Amino acid sequence: MSRLTRRNFLQVSAGLAAFSGIAGTPKEAGASPGKEALATLIDCTRCDGCVDHDVPLCVAACRERALNRIPDPVDPIPPLFPRGMIEDWSKRKDVYDRLTPYTQLFIQRADVPVDGGIRTVYLPRRCMHCDNPPCATLCPFTANHKYPDGSVVIDPDLCFGGAKCRSVCPWNIPQRQSGIGIYLEIMPTLAGNGVMFKCDLCHDRLLNQQLPLCVEACPRDAMVIGLRRDIMKEAERRAAETGGYLYGLTENGGTGTIYLSPVPFEEINKVVEKGPGRPHFDKVSRRPARASLMETSVLMSPVIGMGAGLTAAMLAVRNRVKKKGEGENDD
Repeated sequence: MSRLTRRNFLQVSAGLAAFSGIAGTPKEAGASPGKEALATLIDCTRCDGCVDHDVPLCVAACRERALNRIPDPVDPIPPLFPRGMIEDWSKRKDVYDRLTPYTQLFIQRADVPVDGGIRTVYLPRRCMHCDNPPCATLCPFTANHKYPDGSVVIDPDLCFGGAKCRSVCPWNIPQRQSGIGIYLEIMPTLAGNGVMFKCDLCHDRLLNQQLPLCVEACPRDAMVIGLRRDIMKEAERRAAETGGYLYGLTENGGTGTIYLSPVPFEEINKVVEKGPGRPHFDKVSRRPARASLMETSVLMSPVIGMGAGLTAAMLAVRNRVKKKGEGENDD
């Protein structure tokens, strides 16, 4: 495969701009005939973590976009009844060593023992953009969508911040900002808790035939993006050429974020810091595309309990979003 450049990317993605509308269901969003999903190869043999910069350049570019898109929360944030955890990152926007609503990409450092020494590997972490994302399949508010370009996107106008997407994500990627979003207009103490945020692959930029900001900002070409079938071939070629290791090709049934590392991911997973906002590198088997009856019941119970009033509210929100889109198209 020829090297993926900005020009090549723009050529293969020229048809993406036609898909700016919200699909009715995740299945419909990912089933458009004749369109191919994109994927990103993150080559950790090239990433140096931007150690000469205060903030890695890909992280800085991503954070600037997030800071400009997330509104300030209400003050005070309504307490949740009967109880619930308020997650407010608005006063901790400078945190960039883990995932937060404002840091949707961060660099994970792994100091791996190799042949009596230490091999340091830098790993940009973000949403994996799964081929069959459980976060989109199981979102009780249908706020999460898988698009034909491969991006998995949370609609902030529909998200109630219930965090079901985070609980079903194998890597617990989405992060919540309380005190913002549509839940404040409906049942601020009973229904929802803000808006969930994660990398959306700069979906708006893809529609305008632009590279994701992280890819564009990387000074070492450690990230390349293109058609998934081409990226898979390139990843396998580089791995064979360098004796490297791949992650993301088969995890959770396949993803749109593929890592190449000079050391095994099992060894990386032993040494990286893991926990909230700091994903693992475990092997992940594929989740069923459809939720089990029990899973569906658990996830849908909050919606059922809200009754017809919330249903009407959701329809109103959808109509508002639809009219907003129609207005933009008229301009």
